[in-house]
Amino acid sequence: MSAPSLAGYIMKRPWLKRWMMPLAKWYVDAAGYRKLGLKVDDLIPEENEVVLLALKRLPPKEAYDRVFRLRRAFQCSLAHQLLPKDQQTKPEDDDMYLTPIIKEIEAEIREKEDLEAMVVNRRKK
Repeated sequence: MSAPSLAGYIMKRPWLKRWMMPLAKWYVDAAGYRKLGLKVDDLIPEENEVVLLALKRLPPKEAYDRVFRLRRAFQCSLAHQLLPKDQQTKPEDDDMYLTPIIKEIEAEIREKEDLEAMVVNRRKK
């Protein structure tokens, strides 16, 4: 699920981070998902088995909130309107609620594959 990212490389270099942060903030604002009331993890496609499993592990309140945000954004999209400013997602509220669960599941899958591929040799007496 996880795609290669330059984020770690950029965050380790302060001069590069200072140069990229205004560009990143502009890009997030230009994407427009916050104006529809969505969070960044609402944009993750659900076709992946890992994502479907992560969605099942969400707490009920967070799952309900996610469905509400998606339905509200769909309604706004159909009406060709944006939400009022007070209902739009603020940058401080735009947290990653699904990504940590996805990373945890991917780690579990890697661990399971490693354990299944393990060969155990008995010592000879």
